[in-house]
Amino acid sequence: MLKVGVFGAGHLGRIHLQQWLQIENVEVIGFYDPFDENAAKAEAMGISRFLEKEKLIAACDAIDIASTTTTHFENAELCLKNNKHLFVEKPLTNTLDEAKRLLQLIQEAGVKGQVGHVERFNPAFLSIQKRNLNPMFIECHRLAQFNPRGADVAVILDLMIHDIDIILSIVKSSVKKISASGVAIVSDTFDIANARLEFDNGCVANITASRISLKKMRKMRLFQPDAYIGIDFLEKKTEVCRISTTAENDDWAIPVELGNDRQKFIHFEAPKTDENNAIKMELEYFRDSILNDTETKISFLDGYKAMLIGYQILDEIERNNPI
Repeated sequence: MLKVGVFGAGHLGRIHLQQWLQIENVEVIGFYDPFDENAAKAEAMGISRFLEKEKLIAACDAIDIASTTTTHFENAELCLKNNKHLFVEKPLTNTLDEAKRLLQLIQEAGVKGQVGHVERFNPAFLSIQKRNLNPMFIECHRLAQFNPRGADVAVILDLMIHDIDIILSIVKSSVKKISASGVAIVSDTFDIANARLEFDNGCVANITASRISLKKMRKMRLFQPDAYIGIDFLEKKTEVCRISTTAENDDWAIPVELGNDRQKFIHFEAPKTDENNAIKMELEYFRDSILNDTETKISFLDGYKAMLIGYQILDEIERNNPI
């Protein structure tokens, strides 16, 4: 039985607490949150409140940090110095220096660490995991209505970082050039941003994020030599338009005449997506990595790499459009 504690009982923290209560082989020991209003809502779920971080840490095998981004490092550092397994919501920390320090601390502690990039567990993304993904162009749009809850950081680290993480997991190459622009509209940080990532293997990713849109959108399109793949993270649907040289016994294959008796076929597919609870799934992967001594799904290093690109984008925007 894995004993788990949660730091942060705000909106996301309470969601995590609800999920932990439903996960097998886990005992929820309690939570820590300095704010009475948050604590009261969590206590109403029948979960014990700890007034001292150290006491909660001592009572647990693993800690889930869902507190505000600015507190991630101090909370994570305390847990790792006490050799506790650690789940940390994205972004991993508030600064790159803090993230580098956590990479060192988790290696010294010899424990499991996972970062909460929940879109990796979206059923639309999971439905294409067995396909040969080799995109040469990627286009992303992640648009949301304004919510002050995430406005303490720029939209790059709040929303765009989801797509950055997924792109880095797909494109097995290094980023060689970044171009970016952004605008601060409502908050004191950038609320709209666009970034163009160029990779050493020739792939280009164009990423747009906004948190002041009227309609929500979370779409990613992958273009590769043999296929177009559209992923709708919001609707949890995927579509594939695939090219082949034969009809492949597909009654719906569309022939394309290329001249000189050459012909290709277009195949349309809608991969089956299995409905799931993405947050519960990511926490279960974390649990399994501890109980089975296996690799975590999204390591601290993965979280750091996404942050690194995110901050490079932010630096480029600030250079071109200082607030």
